[in-house]
Amino acid sequence: MAESNTDTKSSNQMWGGRFASGPDAIMEEINASIGFDKKLFAQDIRGSIAHATMLAHQGIISAEDKDKIVHGLNTILSEIESGNFEFSRRLEDIHMNIEARLATLIGPAAGRLHTARSRNDQVALDFRLWVKEELEKTEKMLTGLIAAFLDRAEEHAESVMPGFTHLQTAQPVTFGHHCMAYVEMFGRDRSRVRHAIEHLDESPIGAAALAGTGYPIDRHMTAKALGFREPTRNSIDTVSDRDFAIEFLAIAAITGMHLSRLAEEIVIWSTPQFGFVRLSDAFSTGSSIMPQKKNPDAAELVRAKTGRINGSLIALLTIMKGLPLAYSKDMQEDKEQVFDAAESLELAIAAMTGMVRDMTVNTGRMKAAAGSGFSTATDLADWLVREAGLPFRDAHHVTGRAVALAESKSCDLAELPLADLQAIHPDITDKVYDVLTVEASVASRKSFGGTAPSEVRKQIAFWRARN
Repeated sequence: MAESNTDTKSSNQMWGGRFASGPDAIMEEINASIGFDKKLFAQDIRGSIAHATMLAHQGIISAEDKDKIVHGLNTILSEIESGNFEFSRRLEDIHMNIEARLATLIGPAAGRLHTARSRNDQVALDFRLWVKEELEKTEKMLTGLIAAFLDRAEEHAESVMPGFTHLQTAQPVTFGHHCMAYVEMFGRDRSRVRHAIEHLDESPIGAAALAGTGYPIDRHMTAKALGFREPTRNSIDTVSDRDFAIEFLAIAAITGMHLSRLAEEIVIWSTPQFGFVRLSDAFSTGSSIMPQKKNPDAAELVRAKTGRINGSLIALLTIMKGLPLAYSKDMQEDKEQVFDAAESLELAIAAMTGMVRDMTVNTGRMKAAAGSGFSTATDLADWLVREAGLPFRDAHHVTGRAVALAESKSCDLAELPLADLQAIHPDITDKVYDVLTVEASVASRKSFGGTAPSEVRKQIAFWRARN
């Protein structure tokens, strides 16, 4: 007896804590997915209704059973949406939770719903529907962000600011042109979203466990009912494919990277040292001990969310990389990564759209900074090529000497006396001053896609037409 007590005590210590009841508790904990896949309830019910309708149409189940199933599923949908549905971990996942409740509501007819399908193609369908809906939502949110940038670009098509390379002043640009750079970035992201929707627009239901089914089902009927272009064409690939989820995460990671770059610029621009933009209290916080502080926390958190999204992509790639065909239980770990990344991406896009519309732009500070760092040096070199006939490399050398002289005199290039410039090269005339202002520099960049206000407005018109 004593030996038995010792064994029991030892067993409890081995399993420990929440697993005190032994291996069964561990298996339930590791196997259950209802804690996160309950998010798929609407997709699961929608797929089941389409499947039951097809089964009845094909004469595989009776019309009476189909009506009971559809009514029961709609009842369950109402219960879940109203918060009156009790999810059970013992039933593992969303599919079994709904099926068990359906049996309680309609009796034996519930058992006919699972004819000609498996949980393998069922979960593939639910997850694919969810990702498709999330991509459609992302597309709309990116369209809103692009619209916010188009408005700011139009407002500031002529507002001069410094353009940077290596975060060093390079050449003057307009703030409108800078905004349009992000329109291009997020436009590419939206294009990737649209391609991803096209890639996943195939219905998995009917692939069953991995080999298809012997029942005379109509997969084209269910595909059409669920809004897919067509059914998938290989049952083995169908139940083992998570490319659509990985592609969503890849898009989220690239979009997150773009959002993070923008967030970093807002953080820099809102510092007292730059002072280019100011965020309202709606997107800022104060310091607990420094009353003068106004912290761009929303931008900083967008920047941080990118790390979570990247982690989700790497996690799912790692989960899938060693799996033989077809389905493996490892694939249960796919959803939390996608759900978390989707939530982070939605929040980041919404926050950034709000900040773009909210921020106050200090055009005076931008213009003053645009002329710093001898930003019109390239304009001087170009003038020497055009007007004095110098090869560009020689013009580059002459300009370098002019910059060195201006630096020694603590003045801008436009403030150098003509005599000083002519001492560097005798062919320089007073007409050179026409190109040494930041406004003249910006206005001259009329090449397609350049920063000249006229070109910025052309690109705004192009994007408004396609947004």
